Amino acid sequence: MKWSYKILLYCCLLIAACKSPDSKRPIIVIETEFGEIEITLYADKAPITAKAFLSYVEADYYDHAQFYRVLHFDNQPSNAPKSLLIQGGIWKTNYKQAIAVKGIPHESTQVTGIKHKTGVISLARAEPGTAGTEFFICMDDEPGLDFGGENVSDKLGYAAFGKVTKGMNIVKKIYGKKERNQYFEPPITIFSIYKK
Repeated sequence: MKWSYKILLYCCLLIAACKSPDSKRPIIVIETEFGEIEITLYADKAPITAKAFLSYVEADYYDHAQFYRVLHFDNQPSNAPKSLLIQGGIWKTNYKQAIAVKGIPHESTQVTGIKHKTGVISLARAEPGTAGTEFFICMDDEPGLDFGGENVSDKLGYAAFGKVTKGMNIVKKIYGKKERNQYFEPPITIFSIYKK
């Protein structure tokens, strides 16, 4: 009786351990015309931001979305702090939906501890609390986008909430595509984003 109880308990713990990472760190896949990008969301560190983004994914907001913006050294003012990134979302493909999404409370890097390093995904915003469907992926370490960084006038930075764990080669391929005045020409198609 004791052994069967121990085996049952062990099985329950094993099942719980297997389920735990999925809820704390769900994985999403961005399907693009150049291949798939797999991203782990740090829901354990940035619960508000990760939950909001996952809700947009599960509502199929990103079906037929785009990567539409790119920043590199050559297309930014020489006297301004630089950021290297690609930005995507539904701003150009479903503007009404994008502006209808209510902004979420700002989770800064000071709160989450998730720094804007190479491959990190973060939400774009204007004022704190206005972040919605639009996101960007860092191409390099970007301390200027963190809390206190020089790239944001209010010094509160952006809300990082996950990282590319597979397909960074696809991100780099997209980054190298033709652009004009910080916008891809043509935009890069995102077929869908889904939870793995």
